[in-house]
Amino acid sequence: MAITVFIADDQAMVRQGFGALLAAQQDISVIGDAPDGRLAVDEVLRLRPDVVLMDVRMPEMNGLEAAERILSASSGTPIRVLMLTTFDIDDYVYEALRVGASGFLLKDAPAEELVRAVRVVAAGEALLAPSVTRRLIADVTSRRAARRPESAQLAALTPREREVLELIARGLSNTEIADSLFVAEQTVKTHVGKVLSKLHLRDRAQAVVLAYETGVVTPA
Repeated sequence: MAITVFIADDQAMVRQGFGALLAAQQDISVIGDAPDGRLAVDEVLRLRPDVVLMDVRMPEMNGLEAAERILSASSGTPIRVLMLTTFDIDDYVYEALRVGASGFLLKDAPAEELVRAVRVVAAGEALLAPSVTRRLIADVTSRRAARRPESAQLAALTPREREVLELIARGLSNTEIADSLFVAEQTVKTHVGKVLSKLHLRDRAQAVVLAYETGVVTPA
């Protein structure tokens, strides 16, 4: 089955360019687009794509509010939201991750990175662009005066699950975590699933945010 994608961006050239690039992939199908956040919410909830590329700044409704509405209204098969952004709105992206967006992509990213990002987010296996994401989240959390105290939920994690959470937050993929811990990749997938379940997290993006907020990992 092809990965279905919806593109929300107020720039027609971005919608058309990204759409043409993704539609050229055999495993990806672009099923719609919108020039503003309000229309994006209506169309996404109607069409239910696998992945939404969501611009942060749009008329009618900004991308953060649109993403939050989509994610809060989603049921059944999850809709993954990938924010499109630039470096000058780090805090905005951070908030998008907190409400459940699966990650973000810089608008000037190479074509192959866009395609890879859609596939990664659709699979729900890893936070895309881990080096950039990790640095931005670290920068944002280091500027925040208050750090959320370690929750009782973290106490429910086993030592190995906490170790896996830390490696997720440092941007490692399942394969890299398996190599680091000298275990099978399937074992890592099991640990990741338990971490997300015990912490009541939607995906790895929220796990990264929680790990930084609670001090499981600290900004470099």
